[in-house]
Amino acid sequence: MHRVGSAGNTANSTRPRKEKRLTYVLSDADDTKHCAGINCLAVLKASVSGCDYLFTGSRDGTLKRWALAEDAATCPATFESHVDWVNDAVLAGDNTLVSCSSDTTLKTWNCLSDGTCTRTLRQHSDYVTCLAAAEKNSNVVASGGLGGEVFVWDLEAALTPVSKSGDSMEDDSSNVVNGSGNALPITSLRTISSSNSISVHTTQSHGYVPVPAKGHKESVYALAMNDSGSLLVSGGTEKVVRVWDPRTGSKTMKLRGHTDNIRALLLDSTGRYCLSGSSDSMIRLWDLGQQRCVHSYAVHTDSVWALASTPTFSHVYSGGRDLSLYLTDLATRESLLLCTGEHPILQLALHDDSIWAATTDSSVHRWPAEGRNPQKIIQRGGAFLAGNLSFSRARVSLEGSTLVPVYKEPIFTIPGTPGIVQHEILNNRRHVLTKDTAGSVKLWEITRGVVIEDYGKVTFEEKKEELFEMVSIPAWFTVDTRLGSLSVHLDTPQCFSAEMYSVDLNIVGKPEDDKVNLARETLKGLLAHWLAKRKQRFGAQASANGDAPSGKEVTTRSITHSRIEVDSNTENDSMVYPPFEFSTASPPSVITEGSQGGPWRKKITDLDGTEDEKDFPWWCLDCVLNNRLPPRENTKCSFYLHPCEGSAVQILTQGKLSAPRILRIHKVVNYVIEKMVLDKPLDSANPDTTLAPGLAGGPVQLSAIGDGSFRSGLKPWQKLKPSIEILCNNQVLSPEMSLATVRAYIWKKSEDLILNYRVVQGR
Repeated sequence: MHRVGSAGNTANSTRPRKEKRLTYVLSDADDTKHCAGINCLAVLKASVSGCDYLFTGSRDGTLKRWALAEDAATCPATFESHVDWVNDAVLAGDNTLVSCSSDTTLKTWNCLSDGTCTRTLRQHSDYVTCLAAAEKNSNVVASGGLGGEVFVWDLEAALTPVSKSGDSMEDDSSNVVNGSGNALPITSLRTISSSNSISVHTTQSHGYVPVPAKGHKESVYALAMNDSGSLLVSGGTEKVVRVWDPRTGSKTMKLRGHTDNIRALLLDSTGRYCLSGSSDSMIRLWDLGQQRCVHSYAVHTDSVWALASTPTFSHVYSGGRDLSLYLTDLATRESLLLCTGEHPILQLALHDDSIWAATTDSSVHRWPAEGRNPQKIIQRGGAFLAGNLSFSRARVSLEGSTLVPVYKEPIFTIPGTPGIVQHEILNNRRHVLTKDTAGSVKLWEITRGVVIEDYGKVTFEEKKEELFEMVSIPAWFTVDTRLGSLSVHLDTPQCFSAEMYSVDLNIVGKPEDDKVNLARETLKGLLAHWLAKRKQRFGAQASANGDAPSGKEVTTRSITHSRIEVDSNTENDSMVYPPFEFSTASPPSVITEGSQGGPWRKKITDLDGTEDEKDFPWWCLDCVLNNRLPPRENTKCSFYLHPCEGSAVQILTQGKLSAPRILRIHKVVNYVIEKMVLDKPLDSANPDTTLAPGLAGGPVQLSAIGDGSFRSGLKPWQKLKPSIEILCNNQVLSPEMSLATVRAYIWKKSEDLILNYRVVQGR
């Protein structure tokens, strides 16, 4: 997915403003499963009765809460609001979940709700990679990210309700904040002078600013805090462990020893000892009182990405890029390979006598761990002594003393669905071929958001070739699979460049020559639920620019920004045609932003009708509410129509012709026939009078071979209809080809197309 940055202009920018995009994310699977790698885990123990909960945050952009039973897990809630990977999540107290994302935000959630985002916190300027919470002080959370940014948040102050003024900070006290469903109004927005550009200030507008811990020059990948929240450690690409006083943000020490990025950190409850895991494959134990490394453990053969310790800090569980989970006794240095999987381990969470492992796969595994008494496992034998040099472990593995994992199978697995890893937009610009991590190849219809063919495990390239069609339709959308599913991006005005005739979309009851704008109808389909809710709220006038909030503002704004054309072919209908009806069973999610509050994500069925131009790009609303499209590049194709060499048939045409790009060759055939039949008795007449019915133009140029010119069909002279062929570059054209297709695949030149016609003898 594109990097999500601030979308407002800066004050003195002279570049044309880039309009905000609308993205929709498709899902064909069970919404209770993740469809991309799991970056983070958090376990919430039941207070007295009730079940334990596991929280997972994924590269699919969502978090989920799992209610855990003995050997089952159900997903009662999905937390959807981030617009990019969820990178970390921590529990602060009994009912607040804090998450951070590559979308540069932190979000707070009522963790036992049905997915309510209570606040969006914006302070970071780049991806937020990690969080740390204080076990016994639920008010303190630290966040770290790219660019060396570390902030310490006082949650109580950050979450203080703010007045509902226009300048309010994002307050999502309910599921619908200012209508966006996910924290909408922003950090302070101030208009600069009289220009239209907006400067986005990253301070929280009601006055709360987190404590910055300044000192990192490079990216931060790991944080840890002691129980009371009086000590913070951080690490990243600088290869040093930094120690901070989180209350003031001041540095207290810097610990050197690792030779590569630091990827995981742990502090014991008192804050005396620190464990670090690094891309140099080493685990190090630091004594912060002595400010030195007291032990180093060569256990892994590749980067260490995840650490979890027993409550007494006597043993550490570690995982990483070598796909393996180890248990190490920090005192005796005895180490044991617990299990080996198929995917790198990203995070670990101890849960009673077991451990949850999150990997780059969409499933989560629970392994036996004897967390209360890990010595039990080590006593069974099979342990090795961890060396203290990084190459010692690598050497052991090279010498062929293969370690045998203690456990072959996890106790339990929460399955995910395979993520999409490969895609190809087909030439018809409505279908996308995908391949997922399980090797399944599927065909999606993106104007309905559904899988129309599941081919199973076939060769992607062969299927792509088999589905090739010689058609040329403008690229009206782009696609990526960063979130493990198809994200379809619509950018104005390019998205409005593709049209088709209703007959080619099999739309019943609409004149077959009506042109259908694919993006316009797709937007109508996506926002059908929103429009229905809006009409319930504001009455019938909501569909046009009446009294409903946003109508008038959208109108004036659109007109001041650019020339606008009303889509003349269609009355202002909100009817959704079948090729554009999105599934309500597995509805897509919309990712977009309006004039305030930054990007947000929500299922189309969760929109409640209150969203307006603060939440949606104005061009989307203008299209759906007012039926207006921005000016687009020319949708016409110019061409010359000449007789074939030696052909006896000549028709009277004056110079260059022009027609819609999507016009089919059989219409050109009809045009030639009409001209032949009509011109015969009128040879001596003024050329202006020789035009076929419905064709307007002058002696020099026929302005259009219109769609309208052939609606009536060929009347009485049809019986005499000669058989005509149209050629281009000496190649006979199929009557079903469009002018755009002929131009792209047969003509292949930038200058105006030249078509030739001839009568086919003996038919």
